[in-house]
Amino acid sequence: MKPLGQRQIRLAMLGMVDGNGHPYSWSAMFNGYDKAAMAECPFAGIPVYLGKEPASALCIPGAKVTHIWTDDPADAPKVAKASLIPNVVEKPEAVIGQVDAVIVATDKGHEHVARCRPFIEAGLPVFVDKPMVDNTADLRIMMEWEQQGAGLMSSSCMRYAKEFLPYRLSTHELGELRYASITTPKSWERYGIHALEGLYPILGPGFETVQNTGTLDRNVVHLKHDRGVDCTVVANKDMYGAFGVLQLCGTTGHVNVALGDTFFAFKSQLEAFIAYLRTGVRPFPFDETVELMKIIIAGIQSREQGGRMVRLEEIK
Repeated sequence: MKPLGQRQIRLAMLGMVDGNGHPYSWSAMFNGYDKAAMAECPFAGIPVYLGKEPASALCIPGAKVTHIWTDDPADAPKVAKASLIPNVVEKPEAVIGQVDAVIVATDKGHEHVARCRPFIEAGLPVFVDKPMVDNTADLRIMMEWEQQGAGLMSSSCMRYAKEFLPYRLSTHELGELRYASITTPKSWERYGIHALEGLYPILGPGFETVQNTGTLDRNVVHLKHDRGVDCTVVANKDMYGAFGVLQLCGTTGHVNVALGDTFFAFKSQLEAFIAYLRTGVRPFPFDETVELMKIIIAGIQSREQGGRMVRLEEIK
């Protein structure tokens, strides 16, 4: 990927699926927003957390969302009005030649290869919402694209949660970590990555096994890490009271902390993508995303195979 340097960056915001309002909120973090139009956003939490931010802290400088496309054509004008996006396109490929990079703002991993392909093949950098994929065939394609030099990045905002930052820097005060847990609502397929990416920057690479003894709606996943840490990740369909509740237990101490400032986490994630576009330097290795996707895939396989323990090395 050729770095874009310090010029103004034009972004396309593409796709919107059920339960995911990122085109509204993410676009507002670049463009600002119309307060009255945003009040009509069908995701009630978005105008609430946007409204808490002072105007001086709202927007990421040097980049604008200039084009919008949504799966339901009726949604795009509403997002455009709320988040001050000047151009609505009838098909996503229409942004090629008009923008510098693309954000695929959907969270169904099995759709992402098809959504990203036109832009990767056109040489446009792509940020794809979490999870990047949820099956091995698509993971293989994403890895091939990255190895060929594609500007491809994917992450959860949980990687940037400010509440978890002290423990990303150090867990020395806890002694040797022995156990960690984290919780999320919704499905393992779509939200398991939020929980995993809350843990991953603390523990680092080295997950060995995955065992999902839960169900489609109540995933209870036991992970083993080569640091000698056991982890439990729970993704429960309606557990909205426990999004990003992290526990770390060590030989000399423990801590419980929860995600609180979602605006900060989302904005920091998008800032990391803009920095990547400007410099060509990844904020974290792509290998980390690959390992995380293998954990997601192993969790699905384990659940479908009656709770069998799946070794990560099995995910080829």
